[in-house]
Amino acid sequence: MALQMTIGRRLLPGLGAALLARPALAFPERTLRIISPFNPGSLSDIVARALAQPLSGVLRQPVVVENRFGAGGGIGAAAAARAPADGHTIFLGMVDVMAVNPFTYRSLAYDPERDFAPVSFVTHVPTALIAGPSRPDINSFADLVAAAKRSPGGLSYASWGVGSTSQLSFERIARPAGTSFLHVPFTGAAPAVQAVLASQVDAMVLPAGAAAAMARGGGTRLLAVASPGRLPLVPDVPTLAELGLPLSLSLWQAVYVPARTPVPIIAQLNGALRQAMQAPGFVEVVRSQAGSPEPGSPEELAAFERSERQAWGAVVRELEIHLE
Repeated sequence: MALQMTIGRRLLPGLGAALLARPALAFPERTLRIISPFNPGSLSDIVARALAQPLSGVLRQPVVVENRFGAGGGIGAAAAARAPADGHTIFLGMVDVMAVNPFTYRSLAYDPERDFAPVSFVTHVPTALIAGPSRPDINSFADLVAAAKRSPGGLSYASWGVGSTSQLSFERIARPAGTSFLHVPFTGAAPAVQAVLASQVDAMVLPAGAAAAMARGGGTRLLAVASPGRLPLVPDVPTLAELGLPLSLSLWQAVYVPARTPVPIIAQLNGALRQAMQAPGFVEVVRSQAGSPEPGSPEELAAFERSERQAWGAVVRELEIHLE
C-alpha cells in the first residue's frame, strides 16, 4: 500500500509501459474479463465493450465482457469482488454500484471500499431530462414544472429501479423546483425507455447520448442537460444551471480490480487503460454518449469516489430509500 501511494499520476503511464515489458510478472497470461454489472445494451455494457477491444490489443490477450446484472448492479459487483486478485478480472464500476448502493441497500454483498482496488477513472456521461409523447404540451423545462404544479403527482417519470441514479437524479431536479411526480420504476434502462416511448410514462432522466437519440427519432423532447456546460452533442439544449438549478449529474464509469491485487499489476493495468482509451473507436463511442475519455490515477479515483458517496448518500437519506 505504501508503494501504491507513492505512484504519481505522471509516473503511471511510464511505469505501466515498463511493466508491460517485464515477463517476470507473468501478467497477463490468459484471457481477461471485464464484468459489467448491468444488462446488454446498457451504458455500462456499451462502455465495457468499447474498451475491451483496444485493451486486448495493448495487453496482447483476449478481453471478454461478462454481463452479471441484477440487484442494482450488486450481483456483478459481488462476483467481481470474489474473483481471484490476479488482475485477470476487471470490474467496470459506476456511480450506482460504487456510490449509491451502500446507502440504499440494508444488506450489501460487497463493500465498494474494502473489496475493490481502484485502477482508473474512465468517463463522465452527463444526464438529460426528457418528456415523452404522452405529453406533447411539454416542450421546455418551464412547461414541465408548470404542468407538475397544476397537478401534483399527476405526472409520472420512469427509472431503471428504486434507489437508482435515474430516480435520485429526477428527484434532485424535481424537489428544488417545488414539484412532485409519480415514480414508476423498471428493472432496467431499456424497459424504462420503452415505457416512455409507448406513452405509458411521461418523463425520465437518462444518459444524454440515449436522450439525444430518442429525440432524433421523434416523439420525445429534450428539456435540459445536467452538465456543467452545454453539450456539443445537443448544443441547443439548455443546462439545468441556465434554468436556475445548479446541478451537474453524471453516470460516471471507472475500472476496479479485486482488493489485494498486487500494486505492480494495478500500475500495469492503469498504463494499459490509458493507451486503450486513446483508441479512435473507444473515443468515438464515448463521445456518442456525450462523454470523453478521462483516465487518471488510482489515488484520484479513490478520492473522487469518496466525495461521490457523500453527495449521493445525502440524497438517499433525504428520500429515506431502503431496499432489502
